[in-house]
Amino acid sequence: MFSRRAFVRGGALALVGTAAVPGFLVRSVMAEQATAQANGKKLVVLFQRGAADGLNIVVPYKEKNYYAMRPSIALQPNEVLDLDGQFGFHPAMAPLLPLFKQGHLAAIHAVGSPDTTRSHFDAQDYMESGTPGIKSTQDGWLNRALQAERVDPKAMSAFRAVALGTQVPRTLQGRLPAVAVANVANFSVGGQGAQGVAASAAFQAMYAGTNDRILSGEGQETFEAVRMLKATDPAHYQPANGVVYPNSPFANNLKQIAQLMKANLGVEAAFADIGDWDTHQAQGSVNGRLSNRLKEFSEAIAAFWNDMGQDAEHITLITMSEFGRTARQNGTGGTDHGHGNVMFVLGGSIKGGKVYGQWPGLDDHQLNEGRDLAITTDFRQVLGEAAYHALGTRDLSSVFPGGAVTPAQFLRFA
Repeated sequence: MFSRRAFVRGGALALVGTAAVPGFLVRSVMAEQATAQANGKKLVVLFQRGAADGLNIVVPYKEKNYYAMRPSIALQPNEVLDLDGQFGFHPAMAPLLPLFKQGHLAAIHAVGSPDTTRSHFDAQDYMESGTPGIKSTQDGWLNRALQAERVDPKAMSAFRAVALGTQVPRTLQGRLPAVAVANVANFSVGGQGAQGVAASAAFQAMYAGTNDRILSGEGQETFEAVRMLKATDPAHYQPANGVVYPNSPFANNLKQIAQLMKANLGVEAAFADIGDWDTHQAQGSVNGRLSNRLKEFSEAIAAFWNDMGQDAEHITLITMSEFGRTARQNGTGGTDHGHGNVMFVLGGSIKGGKVYGQWPGLDDHQLNEGRDLAITTDFRQVLGEAAYHALGTRDLSSVFPGGAVTPAQFLRFA
């Protein structure tokens, strides 16, 4: 026996197994293409959890103090992949170098949050909510950006906002429904096997028989969304252009984002994250923990880009991490929690091939609190420009309240 109480909490439908879909989907999923394809653009947001070391990702190899502060983990000028005579990629980022050279990939350096916290939890929360220093914010910046978009509410798809994972991340939480999918091939209500089929049938009968409008109407929308996705035969998806994704959870998430976007389900915004950037020990230089993580990160993004083919022209992909790391290495061959960092923006219409942002320098007197890369670009300006360009979001004051995010302050990478 299945009871409504067991599976409904706060008006939301809980899916057993590998996905979580809100139960308040009040729009028809049969209009799945209307919103995203109205302008043909999509936004992909990637979060590097753990505070990535921007100084060893986009290396300021002309800075003498960089080498003085990092005697064993600095990358030498002949080891970096030169970008512009001042900065160079870590060699593990070789898969992304062609995209930079072709003008599709841009880097923004010395970017971050004006809040000074060195707590992973708080910094991630502030960056995902888009309200640094304010813990009371209930929703995420990307959810608000989608709400601020000028679209017909009757033309919204159940898959308009998708996160790859077991739950909707802070970035996408809010009034607008978002879908969390851990495994596209197993996306279902009720789990797998005979028991899953029975659970799904019980769910559907329960929602069809109720007099509650939210449960009967929106519950059926959820089942329709599942049927739509199943019809794309996700288990037999073949990447285009001979692309082979790396065998990693992050790469698999990007592969599934590509599947969802190609299925024309109305995806406008997609989110995925990749952890293990907290390199307090044995960070390494050319090789080591950071190098391994960058290799996976770069190969997966390059595979996604090539898989999307001509559709990549309509995609804007942006990366973010809660803060950077100390300019000086520590006593265990790593780096500690810092401040300024680097973000990437990738897209067919991005003005790439450039490192954006005002570089503050790495001399001792130029460091934040005498220890970190200083911030010259507020991360909200970067996210705001991406949302403005990719989603058509114009009311940026509602997306980043109190952030003074305006087109006049854009970096003009889009």
